[in-house]
Amino acid sequence: MTDISMLIDGERRAATGGATFERRNPLDGGIATRAPAATPADAVAAVEAAHRAFAAWSATGPNERRAALLKAAHALEARADAFVQAMAHETGASALWAGFNVHLAAGILTEAASLTTQIAGEVIPSDVPGSLAMGVRQAAGVVVGIAPWNAPVILATRAIATPLACGNTVVLKGSELCPQTHALIIESLIEAGLPRGVVNFVTNAPADAGAVVEAMVAHPAVRRVNFTGSTRVGRLIAQTCAKYLKPAVLELGGKAPFVVLDDADIDAAVNAAIFGSFANSGQICMSTERIVVDSAVADEFVSKFAARAQALPLGDPREGPVVLGSVVDMSTVKRCNALIDDALAKGAKLVCGGKAENTLMPATVLDHVTPAMEIYREESFAPVKAVVRVNGVEEAVTIANDNEFGLSSAVFGRDVARAWNVAQRIEAGICHVNGPTVHDEAQMPFGGVKASGYGRFGGRAGVEAFTELRWITVQTTPRHYPF
Repeated sequence: MTDISMLIDGERRAATGGATFERRNPLDGGIATRAPAATPADAVAAVEAAHRAFAAWSATGPNERRAALLKAAHALEARADAFVQAMAHETGASALWAGFNVHLAAGILTEAASLTTQIAGEVIPSDVPGSLAMGVRQAAGVVVGIAPWNAPVILATRAIATPLACGNTVVLKGSELCPQTHALIIESLIEAGLPRGVVNFVTNAPADAGAVVEAMVAHPAVRRVNFTGSTRVGRLIAQTCAKYLKPAVLELGGKAPFVVLDDADIDAAVNAAIFGSFANSGQICMSTERIVVDSAVADEFVSKFAARAQALPLGDPREGPVVLGSVVDMSTVKRCNALIDDALAKGAKLVCGGKAENTLMPATVLDHVTPAMEIYREESFAPVKAVVRVNGVEEAVTIANDNEFGLSSAVFGRDVARAWNVAQRIEAGICHVNGPTVHDEAQMPFGGVKASGYGRFGGRAGVEAFTELRWITVQTTPRHYPF
């Protein structure tokens, strides 16, 4: 077991009154981490510390901010082994997934460092003689980042890196399911030498999440909120932000369609679908959830896909290398077992895998899934995947769009022009032609549509999200007034 602290105004803190909560390992129930259970007053103290640090940090030169972010990237990479251990104990994640998290998170910090000199505005032609009119981007203020457990290093780093690059100060609210993992990110930033109060870190017991978040969002110094997590919680965050007129970036749930056209390279499609379906046991917002395959090639695809799925190593990530580790809790197992029962009762065919008795869930493929089945619409967020057979491009597009979510998607076809046209018609913020649904790069505009949220992380889109665009003019000649 590991005890961690919060960070407020550069000081390691316990919660008011010393309250704590425990995160238990999903496989054996042992205590993985004991963390402070912040009160709303603790959350407000973190916001006020960030507010005090804002004036100096926002005035810091871009190269100084860049140097700090680059140091943080190196410090984070140096903790790779610690991240692997923390993720295995807190969420049951494989070393493969933890290592990928560290690699991409370091890239996010490096990309953010490159952005510090790209926070640019523009000169806009004015009809007023002698008026020099500019659109100027400036740091917004305090940013609250709320990060999830499933890709904990990537998504918590993303919540704070670009805001810092833009000159904002940050409060990170760690996940109740992986507080130690998130604390290691904060340790990396401390080692990089960020001034006190620029980054703050709070943790809370699950029952207190609503009160802690509202206390922060309500504070006048908070100017931006970003949240990555479920659509259910995202709606609550959005309502709270609307109540206090706070702009938000929300990246929520997904039910990514993976469309296999009749001219697809089947082996390439299978490789991408295996990765997209079963990385981190399917617990990724971009995970391939619906495999929409043309009937002309469905038998070949399903046969090869199931053979690959059955061969994936499954086991306790604390005991050795695996691809499929533990899912996050038994509620996931119970929910997915119910989805499997429902699908089979309504005519689906179980191709491989099946119901699980513990959090080591096998790769499971259900074929001949129809809209009558719950798994057709509901996000499994687990290694349980649905195959929907269609006839032709039009039906493929219809099925791909027949869902409330719209985050990631993919289309496979040898005729790239046709596949591109299909990609343009899919209602999702992200679509990859002849690539997997799980694909992230720090410089790309990442985000969804529909119930998958709004706003974009990454690159220049992130700069736009975490800065204020101001109109500033300088009158360079005498101005004429009508009276």
